[in-house]
Amino acid sequence: MPKYLIEREIPGAGNLTAEELKTISQKSCAVLRGMGPQIQWLQSYVTGDKVYCIYIAPDETSIRAHAEQGGFPANSIAKIKGVIDPATAE
Repeated sequence: MPKYLIEREIPGAGNLTAEELKTISQKSCAVLRGMGPQIQWLQSYVTGDKVYCIYIAPDETSIRAHAEQGGFPANSIAKIKGVIDPATAE
């Protein structure tokens, strides 16, 4: 199943409280439960004004459906083609 990187532009994302992040996470999980096991959220990275999410999904359409149902932006979606890290250099 393909992995995707989703960029979500959320002004002030880095200033969200733990409670606000929890509420957003709960909403996302509720939508995912309704969509079935074919789409999974792995993790997200919160920066100043953006959130970068890693998902497993059958296609980009599923990612967009999740964003729409949850009321989340999905400003860009990129299929992950590979992963590298320092061990790749060895």
